[in-house]
Amino acid sequence: MKLRVIDDDLFPSTPGKVKIERTHALNRQLHRCFASTITLFLWAVLLVALTASYLSFRSFVATSSRYFTATWGGLHWESQIRSSAAVTRPDGITVLITGAAGFVGSHVSLALRRRGDGVVGLDNFNAYYDPSLKKARKALLDSQGVLVVEGDVNDARLLAKLFDTVPFTHVMHLAAQAGVRYAIENPASYVHSNVAGLVTLLEACKSADPQPSVIWASSSSVYGLNDKVPFSESHRTDRPASLYAATKKAGEEITHVYNHIYGLSITGLRFFTVYGPWGRPDMAYYSFTRNILQGKPINIYRRRDGADLARDFTYIDDIVRGCVAALDTAEASTGSGGKKRRPAQYRICNLGNTSPMTVPALVRILERHLKVKAKKHVLEMPGNGDVPFTHANISSARAELGYKPTTNLDTGLKKFVKWYLSYYGYRLNNKSV
Repeated sequence: MKLRVIDDDLFPSTPGKVKIERTHALNRQLHRCFASTITLFLWAVLLVALTASYLSFRSFVATSSRYFTATWGGLHWESQIRSSAAVTRPDGITVLITGAAGFVGSHVSLALRRRGDGVVGLDNFNAYYDPSLKKARKALLDSQGVLVVEGDVNDARLLAKLFDTVPFTHVMHLAAQAGVRYAIENPASYVHSNVAGLVTLLEACKSADPQPSVIWASSSSVYGLNDKVPFSESHRTDRPASLYAATKKAGEEITHVYNHIYGLSITGLRFFTVYGPWGRPDMAYYSFTRNILQGKPINIYRRRDGADLARDFTYIDDIVRGCVAALDTAEASTGSGGKKRRPAQYRICNLGNTSPMTVPALVRILERHLKVKAKKHVLEMPGNGDVPFTHANISSARAELGYKPTTNLDTGLKKFVKWYLSYYGYRLNNKSV
């Protein structure tokens, strides 16, 4: 009996009872597990959806913020652009000028506006030198009906909008990161402005309908370590002495590519040491004037062999005449829809004065016009990329543009000093030097 009881306890009298209960328990466990998995899956889907919605909302807010805070766009802005681009003389041209609040850009903009051409400016007002001077130039342009849009030449959307708003016949590309010595401190700014910015602009030009003719500012710095004088466009330019020069040389090669592939009409102008009223404060003649008037010493550099540095100083009015002549003689681009139909004009010209002057001679002229004796520190030229001399051969510019400089250094510095004293509110004493 005990064994049977034990058997009964171990094995219930109803056949299959244990198997059925175990199966039901397993099914219940599977059901709970499956239900939990679906629940987790649904929660995961909900979480992903919420995350996607949040990111989309953030993107929308960011886009809307950029739209509402942008300094360009809208019907009123487009109306201003068209008004500034309006031509008021027969056979006038419509020009987009980059770097319009800069030294050369502001002068070229005024010259074109005064003769009745349509002009729209673009400038990013960076802080390489005091932006207040750029703002003052902008105010001068505003007074003459020239609108300067604040924006970067690397902004492809802005460029596309400008070309959609106005069918520019020409582009005068003067925006660039200037200065030889600053490249040691901030090399990235030169690549950003002088290489990437140029490519962005050329992309906009080749895609525009109609394609504009492009005139742009190269530099005498491309001659680098060339020792043949005067510098001619036929001389080698593959030995730059500074990063600035290298970016300008790169620009010449880049513009050639866009001319060759897309039929853009290209004119490159190699400027030689431009000076004059509304000039750049980082230039030697400008900083010399400031320091002389403030009684501060000026640094005059010499070559290691003791020879004086010399530059082909070119007055701003002569440069402007060369720029305007380049616009007037530029042939139309030959591309359409980003495709070239036939070869297009490509040329490079020096714009200089052809009469190099030493830095000490420049200082003596400033002393005479300022009626103040300079305190001079004579130093050996540092290895920062500056070249010892520049001297322009302008035969090509004379033949292509009818270019003929007329202002010597003494006359040009006299005009600059007059402007400087007026702009900064100086009064000279009568003491001569």
